[in-house]
Amino acid sequence: MSFPVYVTGLLMGLSLIVAIGAQNAFVLRQGLRNEHVFAVCLTCALSDALLIVLGVTSFRQIAALLPWLDPAMRYAGAAFLIWYGARSLYSALFSSGTLAVGEAGASSFRRTLMMCLALTWLNPHVYLDTVVLLGTISTRFPGDEASFAAGAMTGSFLFFFSLGYGAIRLQPVFATPVAWRCLEGLIALTMWVIAFKLLTGV
Repeated sequence: MSFPVYVTGLLMGLSLIVAIGAQNAFVLRQGLRNEHVFAVCLTCALSDALLIVLGVTSFRQIAALLPWLDPAMRYAGAAFLIWYGARSLYSALFSSGTLAVGEAGASSFRRTLMMCLALTWLNPHVYLDTVVLLGTISTRFPGDEASFAAGAMTGSFLFFFSLGYGAIRLQPVFATPVAWRCLEGLIALTMWVIAFKLLTGV
């Protein structure tokens, strides 16, 4: 394994996933609620790892064989994000005034996992970052693609677990209904901005 290439993959992987997005907002929310945090972080990191391997090994062939995949994922992802944003906005506007992190109303493990998978696999940006961009960059290191992929996957695991468990420390800040509603409003706005970009190509 080439350590310099591994570090390059690590830094590139981190740089692409640090920006707040639908998936990251969901991980943050689950961390603040201290709800299924390990499963959510592991699901996101493993999904990224699978997509990184796919990108490093075969993204060019996929794009050539399935030209319809990009628009299909774009519209499906936008529709899902619009719905999820509306759900978050409803929570921000109409949730009980006694709502606080960790209170009743927690989602089941199955429902949380399905939501996490949807936010990950229905988001075209995930494919752009992992399959296309990281796949393209890996071609600069012929013979060391595995080292690059390992670094990028390490970055995903570090980021998601840091975000999920780091958010738990912010629970006192979000122990008031106002702060929690502001977070839900921010999540709704984030989802809709991403959906708008997907639909318009901005």
